[in-house]
Amino acid sequence: MFDFQTDSALDKPELYDALAQAAQALVEGESDSIANMANLAAAIWQFLPDLNWAGFYRSVGDELVLGPFMGKPACIRIPFGQGVCGTAAASGQTQVVPDVHAFPGHIACDAETRSELVVPVIVEGNVIAVLDLDSPIPGRFDQVDAAGLERLARIAAKAI
Repeated sequence: MFDFQTDSALDKPELYDALAQAAQALVEGESDSIANMANLAAAIWQFLPDLNWAGFYRSVGDELVLGPFMGKPACIRIPFGQGVCGTAAASGQTQVVPDVHAFPGHIACDAETRSELVVPVIVEGNVIAVLDLDSPIPGRFDQVDAAGLERLARIAAKAI
């Protein structure tokens, strides 16, 4: 059993260090990719404040297909190049979006979402998934969040 305690007094870099340690412990020795994505999504949900969605979309052919997540039901399929997730998958680049309504082609799965952070999970140069975080708070994500989630994506890459 895992019982990770989060400390609201931690600054962002310390919080992401704690999240990375928890993530590594969760996936250590487990080979099932779905189980690992599910536990990583749950850890993100537990550790990071002000989220309304956190989870994975898996690369299947030329589209993203919904994977394990925490939050409201979500869009099931997203073509590469469309929306924030599809843009991250097509470009292989992290997307930090302070205002989703200003992002061309944004796909609104939850009308409450105001900002988004999407990090590609890359294995041997291929995007195998994206890690998607949504928040109802405009400007919720910054470069510290991006760096922290990119670290988590590297852990995920080895576990899925």
